[in-house]
Amino acid sequence: MGKRKSLTKKQISVIEDLFAGELDEQAVLDKHHVSRNLYNKWLANKGFVEQFTERIARAYHQSEFIIARYAPLAAAKLVQLTESDSQETARKACLDIISMGLPCGRLAGTPAVPVDNGSSATDEPLKLSPQTASRLLAALAEEKDDGKTG
Repeated sequence: MGKRKSLTKKQISVIEDLFAGELDEQAVLDKHHVSRNLYNKWLANKGFVEQFTERIARAYHQSEFIIARYAPLAAAKLVQLTESDSQETARKACLDIISMGLPCGRLAGTPAVPVDNGSSATDEPLKLSPQTASRLLAALAEEKDDGKTG
């Protein structure tokens, strides 16, 4: 496991409680009878900071996993909302879909395709101004109306 210095039970408990999300930082320190000065010393301790940083990385990883897991459901719900009886709800759903930040012209995770100038396409999302998005939505609405019979 390397030369990591082990933390005290109190330090581990403080880190656990900080990431449990039930108490704010000062409340955690008070609960464990840790002064601000001692906590600041811990924050200067390489082993404590490594553990703290690992917990932060894990928390972000968990968040990304949850978002990725529910993204298809959220996208499907937005698509359903485009058919809402409320024009405002449908309009907002369309704008949300347009601004979701999907890579322009290709699926996420697929390799970039070279373009005419020799550079490669980026993962930058398609950026539309509100005016362009409105014109696009108006065109889609007209197309939908044209396709209806009777």
